[in-house]
Amino acid sequence: MKGTVGELGEFGLIRELTSRLTSNPAVRLGPGDDAAVVAAPDRRVVATVDALIEGRHFRRDWSTAYDVGRKAAAQNLADIAAMGAVPTAVLLALVVPADLPVTWPVELMDGIRDECQVAGAAVAGGDVVRGDTIMVSITALGDLRNREPVTRSGARPGDIIAVTGWLGWSAAGFAVLSRGFRSPRAFVEAHRRPEPPYHAGPAAADLGATAMTDVSDGLVADLGHIATASGVRIDLKSADIDVPVQMADIGQAVGVDPLHWVLTGGEDHAIVAAFPPDAKLPARWRIIGEVLKPAGTPQVTVDGAPWDKAGGWDHFGGQD
Repeated sequence: MKGTVGELGEFGLIRELTSRLTSNPAVRLGPGDDAAVVAAPDRRVVATVDALIEGRHFRRDWSTAYDVGRKAAAQNLADIAAMGAVPTAVLLALVVPADLPVTWPVELMDGIRDECQVAGAAVAGGDVVRGDTIMVSITALGDLRNREPVTRSGARPGDIIAVTGWLGWSAAGFAVLSRGFRSPRAFVEAHRRPEPPYHAGPAAADLGATAMTDVSDGLVADLGHIATASGVRIDLKSADIDVPVQMADIGQAVGVDPLHWVLTGGEDHAIVAAFPPDAKLPARWRIIGEVLKPAGTPQVTVDGAPWDKAGGWDHFGGQD
């Protein structure tokens, strides 16, 4: 496909993007009207929104437009799953420069569509605006299907902490890319396209999870939100946290303790949750810690001690 966004025009671009979409039963009315209509059988809609900005959250020399689409959808759909809900639909707000090749937003939409299909959702609509910098903002919706939402505030002393999904892979991939390399490919791809375990969120709710979140800003940081909201201390056991051999090799090559990536690296969107101590967890869940009474301020500790190394993502502070 040749030409730029400006040459195609707003409505031409919208037609091109929407022509590539698929739907699902939850989207009763998709793109084409003033607003979409999405079914809400539970009568409660779980909603979240997040944005990616070029230069801040992605680089075009590192990631294709398709990668960015997968990533943008994944980070929002994971938030829905982390509430114990099933993703149903997303809305896209896209800001692009007029001189951007048309192929870029088209491939972006393909990535968003495909990631939605993995999670069982569909693109219900959106908006396109001209701007100086590429920004991809997605609003995701979900259905609780008669479950109660699993929030960050329900963890209680005696609960166990368990995780499913990758930890530290995206951070290791970022370290590789930052040094001008493109391998090991598995870690680079984990940074470009996270693979959240969407099914695990609703499944955790059914297993009795008392608190839950996805790991978007780093394990210690995100469990810190649970500790604060629940008024507890969460202690992680480093011996129970898996560090893959290849990640250890990367760490040795770049002079970084790989446990640092596992504890503070974001954007893997694993699901971490607190469960009652007698919960019968499937093998995909790894028990990595416990919930304790706070000795002062609620916090996360590692092997009984505060984690005193920098890390975790803060949009106004950055990432170590």
